[in-house]
Amino acid sequence: MAHYKVVQNNTMNKKAIVITTINSPNESIRKFGNIENWNSIIIGDNKTPLPWEFKNSTYLGIEQQNKLPYAIIKNLPFNHYCRKMIGYVHAMEYGAEIIYDTDDDNIPYDYWHLLPFEGSFEVTNKDIGFVNVYKSFTKEKIWPRGYPLELVLDSFRATETKSMQCSIGVWQGLANQEPDVDAVYRLTINKQVEFERRDPMVLNKGAVCPFNSQNTFFRKELFALLYLPAFVSFRFTDILRGFIAQSIMWQQNYLLGFFEATVFQERNPHNFLIDFKQEIECYLLAQQLPVLIGEAIRKEDSVENNLHHVYANLLKKNIVQSQEMHLLEQWLTDVSKFKNI
Repeated sequence: MAHYKVVQNNTMNKKAIVITTINSPNESIRKFGNIENWNSIIIGDNKTPLPWEFKNSTYLGIEQQNKLPYAIIKNLPFNHYCRKMIGYVHAMEYGAEIIYDTDDDNIPYDYWHLLPFEGSFEVTNKDIGFVNVYKSFTKEKIWPRGYPLELVLDSFRATETKSMQCSIGVWQGLANQEPDVDAVYRLTINKQVEFERRDPMVLNKGAVCPFNSQNTFFRKELFALLYLPAFVSFRFTDILRGFIAQSIMWQQNYLLGFFEATVFQERNPHNFLIDFKQEIECYLLAQQLPVLIGEAIRKEDSVENNLHHVYANLLKKNIVQSQEMHLLEQWLTDVSKFKNI
């Protein structure tokens, strides 16, 4: 008996939720699977218990993954978060126009929603450098994972915004209770937080804030930027992706937006010292990454080509390994194959 369900093209929604799990179906899986007009794609790994079945989701276990005609399959490591990329490609193959990225310990509120990608929003000034967006949604002293530690003490001042029309490339929603913070915060403060419900905040070009893969919407034009580097540490992979995406979005005249918490996190168990070790690259590289990424981007080039240029520069700087380039090229092959469906 097969432990997965394949959704045919004529039943696939244009909006996809992608989750990777090593657990049986839980409250997060059930609630996301029941959201109308969204297709929930669950990616398993070697540790995922079988049989795995939930009627409102497409589950792709290792057996089914190995039968898919995706270039990335060959070199994706097992027991790794980056296997989520199989779900991204699967969504593209079936014509998704929006991909929502989350984890199986994030549970959506009843008011979970997608914001429009075009409209008038409160936008920061240009070229102001790092912005701690969390402080605009709470009075607590808290900062997002990936924020440069050397800038944290100066990050709690108010950020000026003005209303303007803009195109959003990626929407990052916040998460209540256990928001995405680094091990330094966990080891020193470790306070649960309920963010304020308020209007979204959009970062203009040259305003930078780390964003993650936990409550995050990508529009179709930027699907290539979903690439999760597979050969860096687990706690660095989505942060590096986010820094790269922001700079390439600016070149395409898209901005990054943050909005109120529409999920709460019941965090899977973590060893904070192991997290700290896996975040060393975040602590040491965060402030210089926007510069290294920006210098590789070519103004008139495509999203896909610029993604390749950026990783080539990071390889030259010994931030990624050569095997990352091979996987990236396979990813770009898959994106090219399915991007116009």
